[in-house]
Amino acid sequence: METSEMQFKKLTETPVNRLVFSMSVPTVISMMVTNLYNLADTYFVSSIGTSASGAVGIVFALMSILQAAGFMMGHGSGSLISLHLGAKDVRTAKKLASTAFFTALLLGAVIAVIGEIFITPLMVLLGSTGTILPYARTYARWILAAAPLMIVSCVMNNILRYEGKAAFAMIGLMSGGVLNIALDPLFIFGLQMGVAGAGLATALSQVVSSGLLWSMFLTGKTQSEFKLRYLSKSPRDYGKIFFNGMPSMLRQGLNSIAAMLLNNAAAVYGDPAVAAMSIVGRVSFMIFAVGIGIGQGLQPVSSFNYGARLYSRVKKAYLFTLAYGTSVCAVLSTVCLLASGSIIRQFRDDPEVIAIGTPALRLQCIACFVCVLFQCTNMLYQSVGKSKGASFLAALRNGICFIPLIIVLPRFFGVNGMMTAQPAADFLAALITLPFGIYLVTTLPPDGEKAR
Repeated sequence: METSEMQFKKLTETPVNRLVFSMSVPTVISMMVTNLYNLADTYFVSSIGTSASGAVGIVFALMSILQAAGFMMGHGSGSLISLHLGAKDVRTAKKLASTAFFTALLLGAVIAVIGEIFITPLMVLLGSTGTILPYARTYARWILAAAPLMIVSCVMNNILRYEGKAAFAMIGLMSGGVLNIALDPLFIFGLQMGVAGAGLATALSQVVSSGLLWSMFLTGKTQSEFKLRYLSKSPRDYGKIFFNGMPSMLRQGLNSIAAMLLNNAAAVYGDPAVAAMSIVGRVSFMIFAVGIGIGQGLQPVSSFNYGARLYSRVKKAYLFTLAYGTSVCAVLSTVCLLASGSIIRQFRDDPEVIAIGTPALRLQCIACFVCVLFQCTNMLYQSVGKSKGASFLAALRNGICFIPLIIVLPRFFGVNGMMTAQPAADFLAALITLPFGIYLVTTLPPDGEKAR
């Protein structure tokens, strides 16, 4: 079994490029599998009809709300845990882990109950048309039932990654993802459950995934533990987790708001437009998720070494991640760009869906060339505890940049403005992020000094 000293040596002495690469491979695989089962939901549900396909985009906005809560608690506690482990303070790390875990479980239960009570107005708020609403409501009920486990899974996944155990996180997430892909056709077609089958498959996959992730902590494979005796009674500890996790809350919460605004903007042009943008969102997020996975490989390396005052390694890790991640995403974006029409047709062979989805996917593929810049810079700020800067950067893509564009562009350019809003926001976010990245890496102190 790997001891805390072995883990410390691994994260502070392994060559940075090799370390980031080894940490990113499991997270990229995890992100890919997770998004493959999201794509599987989209693919199988789309075969039911265009309105059912649109429901996937509506429920995706709901899932972003759940992920916002999970990532807030997971990133908020995980980066702090890594900083404390880097400083060899294991007891505080255990206290933060337990506090995040039990708080997330309670938060998930509250969201599930409130969501079920107000499910119809919630689905309308997220962009359901009258014809999409019955499908969205059916699908969402299963997602809400699994909400506590989905949020807790985000917490456990992030704590594992910040401890440098991304491979363990990958096992839990991949198992749930593979199960979801297998259950989708069985429930949707075999048992003739339709959209409800897709929701049930997702809920069951979350049960399995969270159970496997929890087993990593129960069997002593981690330094963190989830025990009530470690649950903090100090408001300051909760405040630190929430404040440090606020960038993730903003990032994911704004994802949900952005999805809601996009759904409502697309609804003006009918169910085919909602379905098209839903498909575009899921497909392009596969590339985006690769960038996120590579960035997540940076997080434990930067956080741990920052806590150990090895700032030169933090800088090297960031620069390597930018080059490595941008190169990979550029290749994937080019392939997707060239095959955009065929990809949309595979999901929904509807002329109206294809007419909107194909150019929208091409534009989003071009924007994916710059996604790693704002993703990794945001993650670096959060990992080293610079929460104010991280919160601002987290609000850029789907908040400060996207919201004005999705309100203004469709008014002047119609459906073309609706399709262009997200790619334009991505380029603008990257442009604003660039000086933040330059500033942080050029102001890191010499190794061994205390950071300001």
